[in-house]
Amino acid sequence: MRVVIVGLGIQGKKRHHFAGRDVVATVDTAAKADYGRLEEVPVDLYDAALLCVPDAPKIDLIRHLIAQGKHFLVEKPLFSETDESLQEMATAAAQRGVVGYTAYNHRFEPHLVRLKEVIEQSVLGRIYRIRMFYGNGTARDVRDSRWRDQKAGVLPDLGSHLLDLLLFLFGTGLESLSIQVARRFENKAFDHVLCIGDGAMLVELEMTLLSWRNHFVAEVYGERGSAHISSLCKWGPSTFTLYERVLPSGRPPSHAVTLTQPDPTWELEYAHFKNLCQKGGGGNLQNDIKINHVLNRLGREALERFAS
Repeated sequence: MRVVIVGLGIQGKKRHHFAGRDVVATVDTAAKADYGRLEEVPVDLYDAALLCVPDAPKIDLIRHLIAQGKHFLVEKPLFSETDESLQEMATAAAQRGVVGYTAYNHRFEPHLVRLKEVIEQSVLGRIYRIRMFYGNGTARDVRDSRWRDQKAGVLPDLGSHLLDLLLFLFGTGLESLSIQVARRFENKAFDHVLCIGDGAMLVELEMTLLSWRNHFVAEVYGERGSAHISSLCKWGPSTFTLYERVLPSGRPPSHAVTLTQPDPTWELEYAHFKNLCQKGGGGNLQNDIKINHVLNRLGREALERFAS
């Protein structure tokens, strides 16, 4: 497969590394690249594009690619003020046989894959509660960015990952979410947000740009026990622990696995996207429509309730 990298920032350089020999051209208006604009790239030169650009130009770039019948991987979040615009793109992509894929690489994290298996195999029984925390220390980088420190801030940035993981693990859980806390400690936009969902299971999502150490936590509690993830491979070591509930009470037996390894998700995700393109169908734009709808609702709620 022949790919074009659009945007040569941090993400674009990572994508270039893992796409390797598949890369036939690069596009960037500022960095040294083969072309300044995607429209300048000959359409017969490539099969797919990896879009590593700010949020604002994503929609127009995707529309161009769909019109040319080119597959695309776009960095998350794929955000629009209206769900209708994303649905129009998804319909157009399906009609042209274009694979549209938004990158949510944590779906390929080994312990999150294991957690999904545990849930699907009913190891924990009925699920009562899930708590996830996603924190990094990029508040200063966001504040100094020309485009990132605005609107709902950390909510679409890190919160989009957590919403996607809810869909990955359960296929649901987004509908009852509401904003509990949204703070601007150092940034103009929100740099710390807490969401709660009180549906069939209790959902707690916390995201921050002010974590002294990059960290991820997932805790799932059910009628037969609980499962816990501490950290991701990229910030490792990453540990998965499974506890078996003892009735009527008592210290639960536990089984723990710790991984100390490089982040495997980027390579696995690119291989997944490439496989989708070679099969000529699929993508995850319907997933984006669900996430977009909830992000818009939560963003409005946060800005209205925590205006100052």
